[in-house]
Amino acid sequence: MATSDTAPETEAVVEEYVLGVRIVATDAGERYRFEAPEHTEIVFDSPEDARRYADVYFDVNGFVEEGTGERGVPPEVVQAGKDTLATYLVTLPWADVNWVASFYGATPTEIERYLSWVRERATEIRTQIADRDIE
Repeated sequence: MATSDTAPETEAVVEEYVLGVRIVATDAGERYRFEAPEHTEIVFDSPEDARRYADVYFDVNGFVEEGTGERGVPPEVVQAGKDTLATYLVTLPWADVNWVASFYGATPTEIERYLSWVRERATEIRTQIADRDIE
C-alpha cells in the first residue's frame, strides 16, 4: 500500500450547469472554483460569489476572463448593462454589495435587485438550453 506525505485535496461539485459549466468546492470547502470550457481558472471564497459569476457568464453568453487584470472588466460584461456589471463587481474579492452601491450612487437594496435580475435571466437561459438539449 502506497502512502503519501500530503493529504489529497478533496473536491466536490457544488453546482453543475449546462454546457459543461460547474462550480467545484476545493480545499475542504474553503474555496470555490468556477469551471467552463476554455475559461481560465478562477476561484472564489464563497459559493454565492461563484454562483453570481456563473450567472454573469450565462447572462452574457460567456466571456474571456484571462488577462482581465491587465485590461479591466471583460468588454462583454460592460456592454451587457448596469445590472450585469454590478453583479460581476460584487464577485470581486475587494467588493461587496455596499461597495457597488456606493460606486453606482445607489442603495444596497437596488444592487440586490440587480443581482436578482441577472440571476433570473441566467436561470431562464440555462432552462432554455436544457429544454433544447443543447450540449
